[in-house]
Amino acid sequence: MADGSNATTTGAPRTGLPAQAVRPRRARGEAGLGAVAAAFTLAQLVLVVRPDLGLGWDETVYVSQVSGHVPAAYFSAPRSRGISLLVAPIASWSDSTDLLRSYLAVLSGLALYLALRVWRSHLGPGVLAMAGALFASLWVTLFYGPQAMPNYWVAIGALACAGCFLRARANARDRAAWWGVFAGAALMAGMRPTDAVYVVLPLLALSLLSPRRPRLLVVLVMGLVAGAGEWVIEAYTSYGGLAQRLSDASAVQGGLGWHLAVLDQLRSLGGRTLCRPCTGAAPSPLVTLWWFALPVLAVLGAVVAVRARRALPVLLPLVCAVTAAVPYLFLIGYAAPRFLLPAYALLALPVAHGLVHLVTAPARRAGRILVTGLVAVGLAGHLAVQYVVLDHTVHSSAASRADWARTAAALHALGVRQPCLLSGYEAVPVAFYTGCGSAQTKGHDASTTVAELTRAARRTTFAVLTAPGGRPPAYARAWPEERVGVLRAYLAPGVRQGG
Repeated sequence: MADGSNATTTGAPRTGLPAQAVRPRRARGEAGLGAVAAAFTLAQLVLVVRPDLGLGWDETVYVSQVSGHVPAAYFSAPRSRGISLLVAPIASWSDSTDLLRSYLAVLSGLALYLALRVWRSHLGPGVLAMAGALFASLWVTLFYGPQAMPNYWVAIGALACAGCFLRARANARDRAAWWGVFAGAALMAGMRPTDAVYVVLPLLALSLLSPRRPRLLVVLVMGLVAGAGEWVIEAYTSYGGLAQRLSDASAVQGGLGWHLAVLDQLRSLGGRTLCRPCTGAAPSPLVTLWWFALPVLAVLGAVVAVRARRALPVLLPLVCAVTAAVPYLFLIGYAAPRFLLPAYALLALPVAHGLVHLVTAPARRAGRILVTGLVAVGLAGHLAVQYVVLDHTVHSSAASRADWARTAAALHALGVRQPCLLSGYEAVPVAFYTGCGSAQTKGHDASTTVAELTRAARRTTFAVLTAPGGRPPAYARAWPEERVGVLRAYLAPGVRQGG
């Protein structure tokens, strides 16, 4: 296995080439990775960062925790505050969604470059550039890169942690690799602690088989503890203990257990950001073809690596991808395409290894041209499909979020302004757009009681929202009713309509 970190005397990886030949190759690799990261950032800025794409439901929860403009929304048990900390440098002083998304787009491009660069001593520059391009061109990656959501950052942490793990395992004197293992594990755990555990399971197992297993194991565990420490402490201060928080988190997700969600994930590939319940037909085979090709090409890449006796740098991300995907394919009863982002990021490495082998393996020039042409046509078609799905997803998401903005404007016109409180149907995102707090008496965001809401209605501007045709709770049925956007609002007597 080639490992540049082992070149302690020559300064070059053990490739059989002189240092003078390695340096231009490494420079070309750096340029390729930089080009992929720059293209990824530019694509987000052009295709996703747009004025009419407001914050989504989950985003409003995460951003409200650090916002200087709206009260913090209820933080349910599964959530972790890593993404809130990531957006704090912008959200704490600005309410500009465009600025926040631009910041995240640039940050996500830089993070992708750094995470892929970790692997340069294990995989060739062509493989890494291809892997980055494959992952970055997925509609789900482009859509969630500039969003205040944790899944993309779990993917980046997984890439960095696995790559640094291999480097540290090969060369104990590679201090940057040891810090990378720690930082990658901490990033994942800070964003989604349970996801981090599933991703690092193969790393933990392999560390037990390593000659340096105590140190590798300790660094991995320390990274997980550092990232998840706040989540665990908060479990005891706000959720009744770690076991209770895990139980509550499972309940929010519909109860963890055996659930075959493979078909649900398949249905979500057409651009459904949340598939719960996940009914209806699967998208066109043209939209889902890449999903079926993914495991085939990953296995091809693994077989090629085994035959070349360089198996570990390809097999390890493949196994980590499998463990990362297991809970979202078999343990929860609904689907969202963002859940599989860590698996896609890790799978991109063996898939790229397989594709590069396809275009370089044929001995005859005619065969190589034919295979290269077929791969190029397939990738071009794949990119076209991803763009179509991305465009559809951006437009549909912008439309649904515009409804919340119209509801907020209507509430403002009725006199619902800060300080204010909303409850009821879609109160969490509408409250963020209105500048209000939100509180619920039931559901996943239940954080108060009817008695507390009744008391709040006497001291602050308060409204209850219902869906069209829905009924308000008993305590609000005598309140004035108004239409706000597509919803109905029941205004507490203290609201000065038209104020």
